[in-house]
Amino acid sequence: MDGRILIIDDVATNRIVFKVKLGAARYHPLVAAGGAEGLRMARKELPDLILLDLMLPDLSGIDVLRHLREDPLTRDIPVIVVSSSTALDDRLLALEAGADDVFVKPYDDDLLMARLRNLLRSRQDLTDLTEGHDAALFGIAEAGTEFRQPGHLVLVTDRPEMALKLRRELSPLMRDTISVLSHSNALAESDAVSGGADIYVIDADDPKAGGPARDKALRLLSDLRSRTTTRHAGICLLTGGRLRAEVMMGFDLGANAILSADMPVAEIVLRLRAVLRAKRRADLRREQVQDGLRLAMIDPLTGLFNRRYAAARLSVMAQRVAKEGRSLAVMLADIDRFKSVNDRYGHAVGDDVLIEVSHRLGANLRAEDLLARIGGEEFLIALPYSSQEEAQTVARRLCYQVEQRPVLLAGGEALTVTVSIGLALSEVVPVGSRSCDPDLVDVLIGRADQALLASKRAGRNQVTLARNAA
Repeated sequence: MDGRILIIDDVATNRIVFKVKLGAARYHPLVAAGGAEGLRMARKELPDLILLDLMLPDLSGIDVLRHLREDPLTRDIPVIVVSSSTALDDRLLALEAGADDVFVKPYDDDLLMARLRNLLRSRQDLTDLTEGHDAALFGIAEAGTEFRQPGHLVLVTDRPEMALKLRRELSPLMRDTISVLSHSNALAESDAVSGGADIYVIDADDPKAGGPARDKALRLLSDLRSRTTTRHAGICLLTGGRLRAEVMMGFDLGANAILSADMPVAEIVLRLRAVLRAKRRADLRREQVQDGLRLAMIDPLTGLFNRRYAAARLSVMAQRVAKEGRSLAVMLADIDRFKSVNDRYGHAVGDDVLIEVSHRLGANLRAEDLLARIGGEEFLIALPYSSQEEAQTVARRLCYQVEQRPVLLAGGEALTVTVSIGLALSEVVPVGSRSCDPDLVDVLIGRADQALLASKRAGRNQVTLARNAA
């Protein structure tokens, strides 16, 4: 796994040791001997992860963390604090300032590397969402929002007494909803709670069950990570603190945090908040990408598909109906005398007319039909599996629905609007006789366009059927 890792530590031997270990694991280490230098390098190099010592000669590690989290360029870079301090207050301060994890020296090298791999994998998942896209275009580069709304935490355990104790300890310190599920019910009920389940805390520390309980917890972790409804949830393992192999396996299977049963409640709360914060940011990133993709194929004024998407969708539709030996009807609809509407009433009224006509057209089509705005006042409509008679009936109905009820303007005036339609149908080809003509879509649109012009010449507000070529 490649990764650029920034080491911020004032002790030269520590930097050398980290460089050797990271280099052996095929990572690319960067080094800084102080807090100010580390912040400059973080902004310049944008590393994939930062290893940060708390005791620095110029700035404290806590101050460095706060600066990193306040800077839009560096706020999402994972940070592991590596400190010689065993004081609980230092751990809590680091977690509160935004550390993803805290390791106390002397630490277990293998555990640290497992956590490092875990955080790099999570970061790569987010990076993959926007790779090849302009982050600013999707709004992803904007300053982050602090998520303060309550979350939903699901505690998975077969120990009712432990669930009651943990719930009683956490509730005064968290505004989040806390639910309890048994291991046997966790998967069965995950779909029911997935809409609100932000974090799963899986109990892997049942002293009575021993090894089987730990194996069951790891299997559940893997199952939750592989399910569509739960794979983006935060998942934490609750262990006895002595299960080195299980902790490493948990990180490699995708656990977002490992909670120890003897961990102070205040630390558990901060770690859960960090998991929730990371989960919400990842959710926001996915939503922004989805919104960006949706906007790339939607006309922003009418909410209909745009020309680019319609062309691709129509090509797939044509291939499907040809393969099944059916016909495809393609219409071009144009609002009559639309320029005079803009000239007389202004573009704002013209926009209102476009929106209303779009609604009326869409309300009279099937779910499988295609409706797109492909020009100023021009719409493309495709009806798969439609005969000539069916397509003509639909086209006439569309003309009627647009004309029969005037568009009400903001000032109370009623404006009568009509559309002209050109209609073209593909020829039915016997099933299996040949593949779809690659030029079929262009041919149908061209013939529909000629038919539309004929409707305009014939007086508008009517349907003209294009005749098939001999």
